[in-house]
Amino acid sequence: MKNIYITDLDHTFLRNDLSISDYTKTIWNSFSNDSVLSVATARTYKKTAQFLKGIEVNAPMILLDGALIATMDKKIIDTKFIGRDISDMIIDEGWKFGIYPFVLALADSKNLSEAFLHDKVLNKYQREVLTRYTSDDNLKECSRIRAMDENFKIVYMGEEELLRELAEHLENIFADDLKYILAPEAYVGCYFLTILHKDADKSHGIKSVSEYSGFDLEKLTVFGDNFNDVGMFELAGISVAMANAQEGVKELAKIVLPHTNDEDGVAKYLKDLKNA
Repeated sequence: MKNIYITDLDHTFLRNDLSISDYTKTIWNSFSNDSVLSVATARTYKKTAQFLKGIEVNAPMILLDGALIATMDKKIIDTKFIGRDISDMIIDEGWKFGIYPFVLALADSKNLSEAFLHDKVLNKYQREVLTRYTSDDNLKECSRIRAMDENFKIVYMGEEELLRELAEHLENIFADDLKYILAPEAYVGCYFLTILHKDADKSHGIKSVSEYSGFDLEKLTVFGDNFNDVGMFELAGISVAMANAQEGVKELAKIVLPHTNDEDGVAKYLKDLKNA
């Protein structure tokens, strides 16, 4: 049975400038004939496809923190949505703390078209994040933002203390009906709070891909750096943390690499396997 390699993108497979080196492309692609290769990311399908040009992916991708499972050719395998009514309630509760979220939603399932909604009212961290996106990333500016019918996730960005208070507030209201991920955001130096369907996470995504592709989790190696990768670590036969990973994530990994994402850590690990 083939080995399976699934990697996170940001701060793991991607360099900090969001590029992938030719070295990493060459090593990763050299595994494509004999291995199952995919990614697990908080990113949308569209952004992921942009980053992975020239990269071999031969299994469904875990996207939007597990809220969407889809192939590179846009075949949707599974979705986990937050409905419009609950999403709007979350938005209203967040505004009591003086903050609006980003809302990532499905606009058109036939063409796997996503929508990235944001309000006109933005904090400095949100403004910085949006500089990394362009109009072709399905951005939609709203006045007093409202959700769509099928929402993948709701994301708040801000200071840790504020978002921790908001997370506790939302948990008191919605309890286990939703999933809450609070983690550092390394690109702009703040925290993000991601709110998802209760079964939307990378671990559920791994199970969906496993069932679809028919692979053994004991043959699975995963790579990550942040707390939304922990679910993958718990399922995989081998879990690998980058040198730049969060300390709490390193503690849960079977292997901690000596190399960072900027040093082609994933590729160097794979190259060592070939040389073993």
